[in-house]
Amino acid sequence: MTSVTKISKSIVAAVMLSVVSLPSLAKVTEYTLNNQMKVLVKEDHRSPVVVHQVWYRVGSNYEYSGKTGISHMLEHMMFKGTKTLEPGEFSKIVAKMGGQENAFTSSDYTAYYQVVGRKHLADVMRLEADRMRNIVLTDEEFLKERQVVTEERRWRTEDKPTGKLYEQFKATAFMNSPAHHPVIGWMPDIQSWTAEDARNWYKRWYAPNNATLVVVGDVKPQDVYQLAKKYYGKIKPEKLIQPTPQTEIPQEGPRRIVLKGATKTPSILMGFHAPTLVTAKNKEQRKEVFALEVLSSILDGDDSARLTKELVRKQQVVASVGAGYDATDRLMTLFLFQATPSEGITPEKTEQAIWKEIEKLQTKLVSQQELDRVLAQTEAQYVYHQDSIQSQATVLGSLVSVGLPADTLDKWVDELRTVTPEDLRAVAKKYLQKDKVTVATLLPNGKKIKRKSGAGMHMGDIH
Repeated sequence: MTSVTKISKSIVAAVMLSVVSLPSLAKVTEYTLNNQMKVLVKEDHRSPVVVHQVWYRVGSNYEYSGKTGISHMLEHMMFKGTKTLEPGEFSKIVAKMGGQENAFTSSDYTAYYQVVGRKHLADVMRLEADRMRNIVLTDEEFLKERQVVTEERRWRTEDKPTGKLYEQFKATAFMNSPAHHPVIGWMPDIQSWTAEDARNWYKRWYAPNNATLVVVGDVKPQDVYQLAKKYYGKIKPEKLIQPTPQTEIPQEGPRRIVLKGATKTPSILMGFHAPTLVTAKNKEQRKEVFALEVLSSILDGDDSARLTKELVRKQQVVASVGAGYDATDRLMTLFLFQATPSEGITPEKTEQAIWKEIEKLQTKLVSQQELDRVLAQTEAQYVYHQDSIQSQATVLGSLVSVGLPADTLDKWVDELRTVTPEDLRAVAKKYLQKDKVTVATLLPNGKKIKRKSGAGMHMGDIH
């Protein structure tokens, strides 16, 4: 759940040594079609492969009570055929190309992607442009797929106590703003959806002026632009009506929930409201965002990070522990802690141990040596992600879809390097307060476990 991927010291060293062998980090070329569809292109000529992605700026944060999860449901329906393609034919065509394709829905966007040989770029662009406006959404197919999503929710949430804990934790932390709702939707809403709901959602949001095309790989920007004009440029834009802004009410005291479920071990979640790069109102708050990002890595960056070193290995009060923060959420986010107590340790004692680590950050300055180690890891991870064209494209699409510049990641390391030990102490004091915490505790209810319950704390859904 941490926003900085855990990587071993050996990988960090290997990555840092390999910087000179990686291709120069090509800049992103940006275009805007006449219908206001954005186009981002990044060259990477290491292999004759291309990633083609279309991102729609709609997800669960655009939904409202009674229709939660409809963005995810529509994602499923996008594979059910168009006026020229039978249900499932899109996927079969891509498979015959030797390519891969899928889609995912999150709180702020829904994305569709294909990874194919460069000679097939025009073909997948034609296919994706077709289903931007031409899907056939029948009542029969909708009802069948609604049952699929119902079972998906049962498997991922209803029968997984940790998944249910995370969902109710978010709903407690965000009482009146869109993050209250799960991406997959609440079960009563899922069961009441109609095909007309999906048709209306499709017409409202699936338009070129609400979409971004991202292409990364063995291509030339101008060639991609010409193809985009040919296939996407002829689609008419829609009049977009954005949802009414919903600002989260101030938290005026700690919030706590307890959930009992079929699990062998208890677990605990703690969260604090925090700003993001999108919500930051000035330079000062923007710097706080980067300080919070560094703070999460100090707590949970790798095996030498504080939470693992202190609570897992030294004190042995937890079997697992983590911290996380997403600086690029479109709306207010949470600075998170998650822990599973060791056998014989109560959730209360686990929470106390986490608070002690927070208090250390609030009272003692992080050493420059520790800060430099975390920054080196982050820089290595930045270089490492360039090795995957899929990763490059996904980062670009996610940034632009929440309203951030395409070059945000290119400036990421430099921004982090402006963070000082004093900045870290200041944000720990300001945001990690006991009166601003939401705590969710999962306790065993003594019932038989239906199936092995994984983490279950998904931030989005994969088709």
